[in-house]
Amino acid sequence: MAQANSPTAVRSLLQRYGLAPKKGLGQHFLWQSQIVERIADAAELTKEDVVLEIGPGLGILTAALARRAGLVIAVEIDQNLFPLLEETLKGYDNVRLVKGDARQVDFQKLLDDYAPGYASCKVMGNLPYYITSPLIIRLLQGEFHKELLVFMVQKEVAQRITAQPGRKDYSSLSVVVQYFAQPEMVFRVSPHAFCPPPEVDSAVIKLVCREHPAVRVRDEEIFFQVVHAAFRYRRKTLRNALKEGGLLRPGEESVFANSGIAAERRGETLELEEFARLADAVAQLKEGKEE
Repeated sequence: MAQANSPTAVRSLLQRYGLAPKKGLGQHFLWQSQIVERIADAAELTKEDVVLEIGPGLGILTAALARRAGLVIAVEIDQNLFPLLEETLKGYDNVRLVKGDARQVDFQKLLDDYAPGYASCKVMGNLPYYITSPLIIRLLQGEFHKELLVFMVQKEVAQRITAQPGRKDYSSLSVVVQYFAQPEMVFRVSPHAFCPPPEVDSAVIKLVCREHPAVRVRDEEIFFQVVHAAFRYRRKTLRNALKEGGLLRPGEESVFANSGIAAERRGETLELEEFARLADAVAQLKEGKEE
């Protein structure tokens, strides 16, 4: 079995199959085995676990997951990598390779097809920057049962996901992720762990999925609308941000008194529970207008 455990080995393996990293897919192949083992360890896998891996790449993390888990379902968008993956994963009969775009694939159907009767799964992978935020949100909002997500992402994204109110990197992504999960930055990773090396540092994040969202809200859609408006117009006060976002009209400022949130505050200062109170006041106002 080929071992892509050095930059030279990665380049040699790709050349043998007539391949090269595709910038359009954000391909930076992880090769440092000690980093791979730490990522796999972060998920605390057992033979009872089903793993959904996003983007197996050259299969080095896939193999580490297969050694620990009962089943690994690896979703890869680049079909040209499949012959190579069949070589690097030879001997791992608990790996299922699936051609697909993780932004569109039906994860529930995938699990039903390959792991019928599964109780829960863990989702892992080395994510390219261009799909990271929308994919993580899609996974968290997905109704299939998952325990946790462990991903390699750009350090900047990891900082946004784990940021607390008042920090400059606190954003709508922070709020939405923390609504569904408890995030933790596990460790940082140098660009030199990849071939070719990216221009930025990376980090491994662990998101432990909540059984129920962190806060209860009257209308989840309105909650997310309030959060996104607050950060889309983050330089504006909440009063003006919600008006700009089409959530408030003149004369509807009672939502601030009803929620106990000052209209002059900015979204970056609100905790999840405060966003919930403000969103509930907006939802209640809209319900009253519809009656």
